[in-house]
Amino acid sequence: MEIEKLLDKIKYNDKGLVVAVAQDYRTKEVLMVAYMNKESIKKTLKEKQVHYFSRSRNCLWQKGETSGNIQKLKGFYYDCDGDAILLKVEQQGPACHTGAYSCFFNKVYDEKAVDYAIINKLYDRIINRRDNPEEGSYTNYLFDKGLDKILKKVGEEASEVIIGAKNDDKDELIYEMCDLIYHSLVLMVNEGITLDDIRNELKERYE
Repeated sequence: MEIEKLLDKIKYNDKGLVVAVAQDYRTKEVLMVAYMNKESIKKTLKEKQVHYFSRSRNCLWQKGETSGNIQKLKGFYYDCDGDAILLKVEQQGPACHTGAYSCFFNKVYDEKAVDYAIINKLYDRIINRRDNPEEGSYTNYLFDKGLDKILKKVGEEASEVIIGAKNDDKDELIYEMCDLIYHSLVLMVNEGITLDDIRNELKERYE
């Protein structure tokens, strides 16, 4: 859609602003809420770097222009009424001025639920172990031993998954599959394969 046509579809308030929600494009975590106007929308879509309108400073601002915690645009949506924008972004560093990754850290109620971002968090932790080794870390032990050791562990865990399934033990199978996933992630990091590489391949197969 042409930018000018898009701007006409958005419903702005009396100050020419529309609310915008920023969401991590990988984890789906809501990062922050801010406002945009026509100019910030244009710059965001053209530069693929998120710009907002500051109500307190009464001016346009690029997210992370001083902190370096920029937001790379990965998706732009507007809702059914045209009065709210959803930005899917790749967040560099924390999104919140407090240093928290998300502005929404004040928990009031949170029914226990599945953490759909856990694979991303585990992958990022493995990268962190590689780049910042810790004494006694099993992950660092695998990286130190190299590819052959990592491959051996992947093979062993695959065998354990088969045994768990043959034993008809759901809990054992879940446990062993988690071990296999972990060691597969270590292999991915070691070989420079990202989660997006896997997602893109799965997307192509799905389509």
